Amino acid sequence: MPLSDQELTTRPAPVSFGESFLYWLKLGFISFGGPAGQISMMHQELVEKRRWISEHRFLHALNYTMVLPGPEAQQLATYIGWLMHGVWGGITAGVLFVIPSLFILIGLTWIYLVYGDVPVVAGVLYGIKPAVTAIVVFAAYRIGSRALKNNVLRAMAMLAFIAIFAFDVPFPYIVLAAGIIGYAGSRIAPEYFKSGAGHGASQGTYGPAIIDDDTPIPEHARFKWSRLAVYALIGLAIGGAAMAMLIMTYGWQGTLTQMGWFFTKAALVTFGGAYAVLPYVYQGGVDQYAWLSGTQMIDGLALGETTPGPLIMVVAFVGFVGGWTKEVFGPESLLLAGAAGASVATLFTFLPSFLFILLGGPSVEATRHDVTFTAPLTGITAAVVGVILNLAVFFAYHVLWPAGMDASFEWFSALIGAAAFIALFKFKVGIVPVIAACAVIGLGYSLIMY
Repeated sequence: MPLSDQELTTRPAPVSFGESFLYWLKLGFISFGGPAGQISMMHQELVEKRRWISEHRFLHALNYTMVLPGPEAQQLATYIGWLMHGVWGGITAGVLFVIPSLFILIGLTWIYLVYGDVPVVAGVLYGIKPAVTAIVVFAAYRIGSRALKNNVLRAMAMLAFIAIFAFDVPFPYIVLAAGIIGYAGSRIAPEYFKSGAGHGASQGTYGPAIIDDDTPIPEHARFKWSRLAVYALIGLAIGGAAMAMLIMTYGWQGTLTQMGWFFTKAALVTFGGAYAVLPYVYQGGVDQYAWLSGTQMIDGLALGETTPGPLIMVVAFVGFVGGWTKEVFGPESLLLAGAAGASVATLFTFLPSFLFILLGGPSVEATRHDVTFTAPLTGITAAVVGVILNLAVFFAYHVLWPAGMDASFEWFSALIGAAAFIALFKFKVGIVPVIAACAVIGLGYSLIMY
């Protein structure tokens, strides 16, 4: 719904911590669609509708999280929460982004292990998968239309797509190349790498925001060496204490201890999101530690794709199945063992993400108007649009030809995906209603056909 003239000139009232808490809690339960869908959802709600943060500051934060290892959507939520309400605001936003999906995955994984292949679940997944594909395509369009302001950035997006799609170039190399091109561009042709369309452009699009383009950096977001040292020590102490407790209780070779160590390493190599780290998790969880089978890993990815929260939450599935399979608390306490494995995997996977934001955020805010620092991030965002398009192609292939190109084409999945995209693009239907409708359609179709 377009804003009225009065709304376009009136800044929204400040948001209380309680109001933001309720939004982040809601987001934790409805954040479907993987990182692209989640970023699109936050942009639609926080930039366009609520105007808590301006377009430029949202994209600046997004640029930073794209450079980091770890789940970029969860880190973006943490960054915005931190910018609005300080450390506790960031921790609240980041934790609530993850906790609902942790409990949902614990429940679904238990059902999966106890009851096996449930036709109702399969039918729901059949409808949701093409909807997720449509959401990713729509997110690429929305982010690309805002971030790709000129032909240079559009060309970078296309080159990134070709690099990852045709030549299978690893995502970290694409990020590095895009950052180098952006930095060189800031020296040669800085006008092509300025973030956004200039001062005040966000206001012209959606109206003034609470955290606007010219809003001063709040005190809690200013860089201080003492603050950086304290946050680093606290973060390392939390991780160190948790690991020490596991070692003292189960020994270094204990299943939960090895999970803590393995997922800490995984958290530091997740450049490019969940799909970039899946081969690493597969190799460790299936081949090295035998926590689960290859088939179970694929089933876990399907569950992760269709539950709210970051796609990397598949680590909770791996942890649950590992704790269950290894019977870490004995054969009579399998559910407790699975929940412990899922919790350990989640803690050690996400702890570094909070440190990256709380330690690096002040420097990112301080360099917001310096094109030398922002140009590499602008270039990276352009490249990421191409990577998101590749993800859409990846989804589409596996949804439309689940058994390979030589097998039959899933025409009904194609119809569901097309209808979902039209609903999102033309009729501006929300992401959650689209997913719910597609789930019902998929369930009905599977019950009729099978």
